[in-house]
Amino acid sequence: MPSVAPTAGGTLEDSTGLLNLFGDPTRLRLLALLADEELSVAEVVKVTGLTQSRVSTHLGRLLKAGLLRDRKVGSSTFYRVHPAMPRAAADLWDHLGPTLDDPALREDAERRDALLRARDEGTWPAAIAGEMERHYSPGRTWQAMVHGLAALLELGDVLDVGCGDGWSASLFAPRSRSYVGVDRSERVLEAAERRGPAGARFVHADMERLPFEADTFDTALLFHVLPHAADPAVALTEAARVLRPGGRVVITTLGAHDHLDRTAGYGHGHPGFAPGALQALLTAAGLEPVQCAVTSRERKPPHFEVVTALARKPSGSRKKSS
Repeated sequence: MPSVAPTAGGTLEDSTGLLNLFGDPTRLRLLALLADEELSVAEVVKVTGLTQSRVSTHLGRLLKAGLLRDRKVGSSTFYRVHPAMPRAAADLWDHLGPTLDDPALREDAERRDALLRARDEGTWPAAIAGEMERHYSPGRTWQAMVHGLAALLELGDVLDVGCGDGWSASLFAPRSRSYVGVDRSERVLEAAERRGPAGARFVHADMERLPFEADTFDTALLFHVLPHAADPAVALTEAARVLRPGGRVVITTLGAHDHLDRTAGYGHGHPGFAPGALQALLTAAGLEPVQCAVTSRERKPPHFEVVTALARKPSGSRKKSS
């Protein structure tokens, strides 16, 4: 049945669709909650205790039917009952809304009002406590946080394997004694040369055959490159070879998954790495794992996980020929 609310004089099918739209307790609950106030999806979730997917589904149906209007603010979307909803829906809501009297609705109203008071009093953090990372605030971005943390780094001589188009160079080169970025794409390296900071050097090479002497670098960065390696074990062995004794390798990579159909278009030839498997590869490469764990999980299906690893080259390691 169509979910679009009919105008006056609608067909039997339209009228049945409208009654079906109003016949769901969750949708009535959301309409009551949003009748007089504008809330974001995250705020609706916080007030009602419903899951985000359930809230988003019902909001979507009400929006499509013209019962709600939405407004974008940064990365958030705010919803409110539409003041000009279709006539038939408006007549039904005008009759039904004032008669609703349920403990769940009263509790929702109390929580909503407390949230709005916190918002109006300027206590924005208190209003979104527990889900702050999902809300927009001017200037408060992950990129800004990364640049702030980067100021703490002392990286020595850095090798950035799979450096990309120069963004990471702008972050790490100023905190390094020297910075060398390696990538196998000449086009990507051309972009890196244009946007990279002064003093950064970029080299066309494969991660499995690094054109550097042993014991050359203090830090090796392998950010989201291992799934691109033909042989990840060889790539890690090469990274270990060019590190000085006591040097560190930092890795971020997709965790093990069964969705190569989703990643093949990005050039991935490997289905990610479980922490235990990656730790074993690091050890086999002659490195000492310090940390190796899942550090994040995407909210959207298929919920890709990211594994972060830190490993050191033993201080007594001998040089190996290239």
